[in-house]
Amino acid sequence: MRLSRRDVLGLGLGFFPGVAFARIAGRPDRLFVLIILRGAMDGLAAVPPTGDPDYAKLRAALVPVGALKLDNRFALHPALSPLHDYYAHGDMAIIHAMASPYRDRSHFDAQNMIETGLVRPGMSNDGWLNRTLVALKADTIAGIAFTPAMPLVLKGRAPVSNWQPDGKREDISAAVKQIYAADPVLSSAYAEGLAAGGVVDNASQGTPPKRDFATLALVAGKTLAAPNGPNVAVLEIGGWDTHVGQGAAKGRLANALSQLAAGVVALRQGLGASWTNTVVMAVTEFGRTAHANGTGGTDHGTATAGFLFGGAVSGGRVLTDWPGLSQAALYQKRDLAPTTDLRGVLKGVLGDHLAVPAAALEQHIFPASGAARPVQGLIRA
Repeated sequence: MRLSRRDVLGLGLGFFPGVAFARIAGRPDRLFVLIILRGAMDGLAAVPPTGDPDYAKLRAALVPVGALKLDNRFALHPALSPLHDYYAHGDMAIIHAMASPYRDRSHFDAQNMIETGLVRPGMSNDGWLNRTLVALKADTIAGIAFTPAMPLVLKGRAPVSNWQPDGKREDISAAVKQIYAADPVLSSAYAEGLAAGGVVDNASQGTPPKRDFATLALVAGKTLAAPNGPNVAVLEIGGWDTHVGQGAAKGRLANALSQLAAGVVALRQGLGASWTNTVVMAVTEFGRTAHANGTGGTDHGTATAGFLFGGAVSGGRVLTDWPGLSQAALYQKRDLAPTTDLRGVLKGVLGDHLAVPAAALEQHIFPASGAARPVQGLIRA
C-alpha cells in the first residue's frame, strides 16, 4: 500500500511531536477545547441546586458543605472554588439538567453518543468534532487530542493528531526517518511534519514528563496559543463513576472536581492572551441518581451539568429549564430530568464561535437532531 502526503500527515502522527498544524479558515483565531469527563459526573453535587426545596432532604449526606453561591438557586462545589472567580467575571457558564438523547445507563453506549453526536450508539466510526473540521474545510491538521489513544469524537476524515509525553519520541522519530528515507513522498511528508511543526514540543518545554491532567492542560493551552498551532483540542479525565464513597465536600467526587479545576486554571495559563478567543466545554456521558445508594455513592442517572469556560463565553450564568427535584418531577422516579439537549448547546457554540454553517450542523455534524434547536447567546458578541 502506498501512502500519500496527506495520509502521512493525518495518520500516525500521534507518535511524533513535530506535527504540521494549520488554522481553519474563516475564524483562524478562535479556539475550542473539549474536556470529556468519563464515568458520569454527578451534576447535582458539582452544581448543587441549593434553592430547590427538595434538594437537601433528597440528598442528605451528599450535600457539599461550603458550596459557593452562584445565584439564588445554584451553588458551586467547594472543590471547584478556583473557578468561582471565572463565573463572577463572566468567563464561565453552566448548563444544568442537560443530557444527550441517550436514556439508558451504559457508560460505553452513552460515551459513544456524546462523541458521535448521533441518535443511537454504534451508528458511526467518526465523531462530531472531526465532522466539524471537515465542514470547516480543514485539510491539514487543525485538531489534536492530548490522550493516549485518539478519542472517537476526533476520529474521521479530517487529519488530526494525538499526543502524550512518553520520553521515547526522539528514538521513534529517528527510526521512522530511516524507514522513510527510501521513499521520496513519505520522506518529504515526514520531514515537513517535523520541520514545520515542533509546536507541541515547544509547548511542553519546561514541564515535567507527566500525564496528570493539569500538566497536559498546560501543554494543550500553549500548543493552541502558538502562532502555527491547531484550533481544536480534546482532553479527558476519568474517575467520575462514584458508585461507592462519593463523599460530599471531600471524597472521590471532590478529588475529580479538583482535577478539573486545576486543569482549567493550567489551560488558561497556557493559553495566555488567547484565552480571550477560546471556548472550553466540559461534558460527561450522563448524570447520577438523585438519591444516594446504600454504599454512600450514586448510580447511573440521566441529566447532569456541563461547563463552558473561556474569554469568548457569555458567562456568569446558570442556563437551565429547571425541572425540580420533587418525586413527581424526577425522571423514572430516580434521576434529574433532562430539559436541555447537549446537541443544541454544541450547535450554539460551534455555530457562533467557530462559524460552522447551520446547514452543516443540521445535516452532517448532528443529523436527525432537528428537535435540538441551537442554544443562542452562549458566545460573547
